[in-house]
Amino acid sequence: MFDMLKIDVVGYGELEVDDNTKLLEISKMVFKEHYKKYLGARINNEIYPLFKSPNQNDKVEFIDIRDVDGYRIYTKTISACFILACKELFPENEAIIHHFLGPGLYFELSDKKKITFKDMQLIEEKMKEIIDKDIEIKREEYSREEAIRIFESSNQKDKVLLFKSVQKPKLKLYSIGEYIDFFHGYLAPSTGFVREFKLKYYYPGVLILFPNIKNNFNMSNFQDQKKLAKIFEESKEWLEILGLSNIGSLNEYISKGKVNDIIQISEALHEKRIAHIADSICNDEDITIILISGPSSSGKTTFAKRLGTQLRVNGKRPVSISMDDYFLDRDKTPIGKDGNPDFESLNALNLEQLNKDLICLLEGESIELPKFNFFTGKSEKSGEFIKVDREHPIIIEGIHALNPKVANEIPDKNKFKIYISALTQLNIDNHNRISTTDTRLLRRMVRDIKFRGNDPIRTFNLWKGVREGEEKYIFPFQENADVMFNSALVYELALLKNYVMPLLSKIDSSSIYYSEVKKLIRFLEYFTPIDQINLIPPQSLLREFIGFEIERG
Repeated sequence: MFDMLKIDVVGYGELEVDDNTKLLEISKMVFKEHYKKYLGARINNEIYPLFKSPNQNDKVEFIDIRDVDGYRIYTKTISACFILACKELFPENEAIIHHFLGPGLYFELSDKKKITFKDMQLIEEKMKEIIDKDIEIKREEYSREEAIRIFESSNQKDKVLLFKSVQKPKLKLYSIGEYIDFFHGYLAPSTGFVREFKLKYYYPGVLILFPNIKNNFNMSNFQDQKKLAKIFEESKEWLEILGLSNIGSLNEYISKGKVNDIIQISEALHEKRIAHIADSICNDEDITIILISGPSSSGKTTFAKRLGTQLRVNGKRPVSISMDDYFLDRDKTPIGKDGNPDFESLNALNLEQLNKDLICLLEGESIELPKFNFFTGKSEKSGEFIKVDREHPIIIEGIHALNPKVANEIPDKNKFKIYISALTQLNIDNHNRISTTDTRLLRRMVRDIKFRGNDPIRTFNLWKGVREGEEKYIFPFQENADVMFNSALVYELALLKNYVMPLLSKIDSSSIYYSEVKKLIRFLEYFTPIDQINLIPPQSLLREFIGFEIERG
């Protein structure tokens, strides 16, 4: 005989069930024929798959695709169906996950096999067949040795490398029918939970388009991002040359003592690309304003300084202006729809003063730059006066730099626009990607504690507004850039782990961000840490986040 327990289902009320009742069965009781809309559950600020059982007095919130964690489960489950379809159709090749382009997740096949239009149609048909069969998805525990043997037998070297470097005695693997694989995060209980998707021809690969809030669940309004796709492709090719496409291969480099080689090559590539951008600017005599934009924690400030150095190599004498120093006092910050200050809004800046200062500079006048104090929330006088002439290009960096309202009186022929972001191309393995957003969040967390007096909870509090601001104020203008720069460094997450893990480990389940914290911790556990901070050169973009402390001993 089973014991009974009481739970509180959000939006439904109290419910009494057997103590071994799975969340999936409870979902069926509550939502009846609509239960497949719900992909997981949030209990005590943590996300649980639906095959788990709740405990006495748990407050259970079932989540669907409109929830960020529900959306992750949806996209991972669709991806699993895609991978399985490719395995059945192309047994000699493996589906390899790459990156998001808007609402689309880009995949290719291994060994440079091109996905033709006919191939795409076959994959889509096979995926629908897999979904229609409503195949149960099981998550089972294996010993580390068993998991390695499974992936050795299927020649998945990426997973073998990963699990050999991750010292976990037990690992959770998924099975879809006879197919066994590893997925970071949770999947839906069966393939029938994820019926809405669309494949888009994107030679030599394919995009999986997902319904989401951003596209109003309409997958037909996809807008291509050609420049972003190109920078992703360049980064992928470079990692392939190095043999560093996944965490397992990075961990192997680190364990063999080759970390300095990785750092030097990565930093040299950055320098080469920055020098090339500087050459392009200097070859056009009309350019007087250099605008550098990108989302939070993309490394805009350090990039601007390094670009300035390369411009000096070419005989220029640039001056730099940070848009962050043009923030209005915090008590003048506009209020967003949620009732909180909207720090990401263009209207949080003293745009009138910025544009006025730019005109004054171009007309040969001297101006005093403002300085924003992030600790007091006040704009202050810097005491720094600048004046420019023909050989003084003006470098302006900030999240809004590509907004047409910035430097709006300056002719386009006099502007050079640069978009920068940390577009991580390193994967966990061939079937599990690393979120570019997570990389920036970790960077920001480290910087906030060091330079802005914000602990991780404060960073999380601000992050939702930051992301909403990026979608509204930054990403719509990224394709207007003359050039894009990828600030991601292949080794950086192995380094940031040292800074972030102690911060995250202090956050417990009482925090509303606990599910996000657990996700980040589980992700960082895959990395072999890089402890030699002294190996990071002082000019590295990472120094913008970790600072310049020198190890002693």
